[in-house]
Amino acid sequence: MPDALYVLVYDYVPDMLERRAPYRDAHLELLRRRFDEGTIVMAGATGDPVDSGLIVFRSADDGPVREFVATDPYGAAGLVRGHRILPWTVVVP
Repeated sequence: MPDALYVLVYDYVPDMLERRAPYRDAHLELLRRRFDEGTIVMAGATGDPVDSGLIVFRSADDGPVREFVATDPYGAAGLVRGHRILPWTVVVP
């Protein structure tokens, strides 16, 4: 099966900016490692103030996305209130 795109949507706690500092370096390291491996295409926070995060994965299935969620320091620290994994069909370009 060819690689597909998946979007991981994180819903963060309301005081995310105040609480993330002790876990941010480890979270960013995990993102960078998966990016360097070619699994993550792009990632970033959304909202003003920050209330969610979006991470785009390229994979044959959603297994790497689920593995990321299970090992992400933000989740272990209780900073993620919920998440969704969505297959993404890109129509442009």
